[in-house]
Amino acid sequence: MDNSAVTDVAVLVSGGLDSSVLAVHLSDSNYHVYPIYIQHGLYWEATERDHLTRFLCAVARPNIAELKILELPVTDMYESHWSVSGNNVPDENTQDDAVFLPGRNLLLLAKASVWCSLTGIRTIALAPLSGNPFADNSNAFYRAIEQSIQISSGQNMDIIRPFSNMSKDQVLQLGGKLPLHLTFSCIRPHKGLHCGRCNKCAERKLAYHRLGIEDATPYAT
Repeated sequence: MDNSAVTDVAVLVSGGLDSSVLAVHLSDSNYHVYPIYIQHGLYWEATERDHLTRFLCAVARPNIAELKILELPVTDMYESHWSVSGNNVPDENTQDDAVFLPGRNLLLLAKASVWCSLTGIRTIALAPLSGNPFADNSNAFYRAIEQSIQISSGQNMDIIRPFSNMSKDQVLQLGGKLPLHLTFSCIRPHKGLHCGRCNKCAERKLAYHRLGIEDATPYAT
């Protein structure tokens, strides 16, 4: 990225480790970061938002703007899907593709791009990693979305993925001095904590274990 060409960037933050580190990384690289959290009505969101708010307060970067929360309910489409009901949530023994949420990136970018168009921001950043297995994380998908935004709004929008060639371990190392215990990766929270047994908790634990560093994340189990 050319820092001289882009000053304002909207970062789609979930409260998870990757997007939280991305927001701080970009702010430390002289970008003015506008964090956006999009509420879908999913099972874990209340706990996730709480962690995200506390993380942003803890890092206290002057060039990270106040968190913007946008609404885009999916419960009428997802209905009894595990992400809404909290039942049969993919656990530590499932493959990563079990946590796929249909239309996730399409919905996130559609909502965020309209907000950015109205506020004059021309760059949106996401934090997928190199191991992301889903089709809506391909170069073709993002280029098609950029083209659709240009056609629908008459404005160019760059979608960037600074961590697309990085592993979870590398992102964890990059954010090693940040209060990462305040980030939230769980899809089955228990009393405001990581459950410790879902697919995303397992991924988080494994990254810490591989690096041989202390995991200060509070787990329910």
